[in-house]
Amino acid sequence: MSTPTSKPVDSTCKGAFSLKDFLSSFFLIELLKGMHLTGKYAFRSKITLEYPEEKTPLSPRFRGLHALRRYENGEERCIACKLCEAVCPAMAITIESDVRTDGSRRTTRYDIDLTKCIFCGFCEESCPVDSIVETNILEYHGEQRGDLYFTKAMLLAIGDRYEPEIAANKLSDAKYR
Repeated sequence: MSTPTSKPVDSTCKGAFSLKDFLSSFFLIELLKGMHLTGKYAFRSKITLEYPEEKTPLSPRFRGLHALRRYENGEERCIACKLCEAVCPAMAITIESDVRTDGSRRTTRYDIDLTKCIFCGFCEESCPVDSIVETNILEYHGEQRGDLYFTKAMLLAIGDRYEPEIAANKLSDAKYR
């Protein structure tokens, strides 16, 4: 028969008493540190902005509402290559195209479902003619799901309205592309 062997008990890990821990707990040092931090910031000027009246500066590369652009002569830029539709990870873009009488291909349907869109910017980066862009517009909303479904006419209207701003943003970002 074998006898059970007893393991030596480490006295340092069980029941160790620390005078420093006791005094810290007794005098509520953690509480005093927290109150000191609160008091340090309580009387400083606040940095909170009143949003509708005051706006924070946006990054020049902010990606907001989509827009379709036109050339200077008024013709739409999209050549229906469908690269943006293929590269979209959320599958939010739907394109249908047709060949015109002059042999060029143009879109008949260009829809973006913003409830699916993740605003990654892949559509903008893949476009060879800078047709689809993401603008700096962030103040838009929809009360129903259908309100955030943008058609070709709606996207072209946004592009027409904000073309000077879009062109300026493209020009300022050109050195980073």
